[in-house]
Amino acid sequence: MTKFSELAGYLDLPRAAGLALSPDGSRLVVGVSVPEGKKTEFTGSLWEVDPAGERPARRLTRGKEGESGPAFTREGDLLFVSKRPDPASEEEAKPALWLQPAAGGDARMIAALPGGVRQAVVAADAGTIVLGSSVLPSATSVEHDAELRKARKEGAVSAILHEGYPVRFWDHDLGPDRTRLFLGGEGDWKDLTADAGAALTDEASWDISRDGTTVAAAWTVPEAGGAHRQTIVLIDVATGERRALADDPGHEYDSPRFSPDGTQVAFVARRRSTPEDPGDVWLALAPVSGGEIRALTPEWDRWPGGPRWTPDGAALVVAADDLGHCPLWRVDVATGVVVRLTETGAFSDPVVSPDGRWVYALRSAVDSPPRPVRVALDGSGVEFLRGLEPPELPGTLDEVTTTAADGSPLRAWIALPHNASADEPAPLLLWIHGGPLNSWNAWQWRWNPWLAVARGYAVLLPDPALSTGYGIEFIRRGWGAWGGTPFTDLMTVTDAAEQRPDIDATRTAAMGGSFGGYMANWVAGHTTRFSAIVTHASLWALDQFGGTTDESSYWHRELTPEMAEANSPHRFADDITTPMLVIHGDKDYRVPVGEALRLWWDLLSRAKGEDGTSPHKFLYFPDENHWVLTPNHAKLWYETVFAFLAQHVLGEAWQRPELLG
Repeated sequence: MTKFSELAGYLDLPRAAGLALSPDGSRLVVGVSVPEGKKTEFTGSLWEVDPAGERPARRLTRGKEGESGPAFTREGDLLFVSKRPDPASEEEAKPALWLQPAAGGDARMIAALPGGVRQAVVAADAGTIVLGSSVLPSATSVEHDAELRKARKEGAVSAILHEGYPVRFWDHDLGPDRTRLFLGGEGDWKDLTADAGAALTDEASWDISRDGTTVAAAWTVPEAGGAHRQTIVLIDVATGERRALADDPGHEYDSPRFSPDGTQVAFVARRRSTPEDPGDVWLALAPVSGGEIRALTPEWDRWPGGPRWTPDGAALVVAADDLGHCPLWRVDVATGVVVRLTETGAFSDPVVSPDGRWVYALRSAVDSPPRPVRVALDGSGVEFLRGLEPPELPGTLDEVTTTAADGSPLRAWIALPHNASADEPAPLLLWIHGGPLNSWNAWQWRWNPWLAVARGYAVLLPDPALSTGYGIEFIRRGWGAWGGTPFTDLMTVTDAAEQRPDIDATRTAAMGGSFGGYMANWVAGHTTRFSAIVTHASLWALDQFGGTTDESSYWHRELTPEMAEANSPHRFADDITTPMLVIHGDKDYRVPVGEALRLWWDLLSRAKGEDGTSPHKFLYFPDENHWVLTPNHAKLWYETVFAFLAQHVLGEAWQRPELLG
């Protein structure tokens, strides 16, 4: 019996996200979320982990509203974001910036802006803080913003007037307020970007130089035809003057980071994709004083994440997908030479110690939740720190390898129950990842294979064409042809898995979410080999999807109308005979719910039963988005999926989840 045998036990597992290291390297703080109260949401708290791995972890915050976004001041005090109510205000609490003294004592609020706050970044030497806050477009000051918000509230106004694109993002409407950057310490906060408009998106990142004189920010620029691109700008803190550091119509830039001496900015550069070209990603450097951008890793056939500098400015540390893992890498700034620091697992949130000896990060794997670790910068090893011990798993992890028809090597993870054997082969679930520029290499909370393993299934997690970590040519194999090589790769890997003696090839199902849901729909119309198919937040009719998703300009740049038509699953609705469970949230703006509604009609309108019955089902969440995030709904999601699979894969009677009435 493990935590995965009961859904309630699984949902109670602590979830780590976000790391912060104090300036002297003596304190490491990690965010941890668990369900609280009625278990209708996850609430975050902050825990201190010993960077040396000797002392046990200890909890630092206990606010019922939760805490996130840890950072440290120059003096070593802990900053965090929380919606704790302000005793002096009658207004609804918004996320505010709080400070917990290193010497002890109660936390105090140091920044409470009408539009809330996010992403506080501290100038290491000057101590000034730059943070983001949402401001109504016509507001001329913080006080004016508060007045405008009050007027909208009293007038019961929810309307938003848009003058550009996009208008929505993932799970929420954009506007009427938009992010601006504010500079301060404790007290007054200066608006650095009063004319930003929509330039600072919800994904924008920023950094401030050690001396506090300059801010570097990812800055979105509108283009013709409803498109936009991301640039990097430098903002003079004293004057508010702004100038472009990296701006090219053929590229996009993000994740800026000042070098320790303040003379350079490192960032991620992306060649923009076209229907014929998937683009590319590399690390780049630009001098703060102005000059040409230097591509640091143009020949490295991996796609790096956001960089972190070593204290001496000689190297950058990044994470990048690689063959089913996401290691940390050290990149020499002088030569661009890349050295791998870790072997197995997926690493995120890297921070470098001030003495340059260690990289602290969260390390996860398909079979291990995120845990804080320290990685030797000389490449000598990885050490798990105390706290967040991993749960016992109900099975083991193995690999499946094979070769595609074009000779490309293919691989997948396969999670197996402990009792799977030739005498007791396990039914197989093919789980298809989203993205599609993605890889099964890290722990998954939303689609956790071990919950299925605990119920006796083997779960196959393949990386087909378009997956990251296998080089640009592997992506190119499926580019603009989603229903081609990605589909045949999935079937080839499934064939290989079914040859295993511990797999029952007569009892199989396929599942996928987002792009994985697209592939599940494509599978449904192109093969009858599976007993059931689960499709979550899936693309069905690419003609309607392209103009209704929250990032239409990107998708129209990726697929021509002819490509979208050729690769649209809805064209093969007549060929679907496999029972399908359709799942969608109404607040999904990346894949709007119209995709599920049209899919559901296309399935039901072809039902053969004279009484109108069909083998298909539709699980609809009016208040969830692209992901089902609340603990209570996540539990219901798994209960429905497993009931549907039990009926069609295991031959059990349909058992409607109790909370569905």
